[in-house]
Amino acid sequence: MPFVYILRCADDSFYVGSTRNLEHRLWQHSTGEGSQYAGKRLPVQLVFAEEYARIDEAYAREKQIQGWSRAKRQALIAGRMSDMPGLSRKKPRDSRHAAEHPTDE
Repeated sequence: MPFVYILRCADDSFYVGSTRNLEHRLWQHSTGEGSQYAGKRLPVQLVFAEEYARIDEAYAREKQIQGWSRAKRQALIAGRMSDMPGLSRKKPRDSRHAAEHPTDE
């Protein structure tokens, strides 16, 4: 079954990936063959995994999580789902919109 997973690397950074075979992929990471990023930060530890029916779903979730802040990833790993909306990255205001609607001073 396909999975999205998060590894904690030796430097305390996170690596987010997806795979069809989690056990084999973890073995690859542990031997330094999994990815260049994680291979330079051994040892790695699996801290999160979600199973999906299809690999495209796991890949889409991987890309979503990769766009998240470290704090939001930590909330996901810890299962603190109620904290996650407040940890979303704020998008900068569109300068055209700001010019059309100036703030009162």
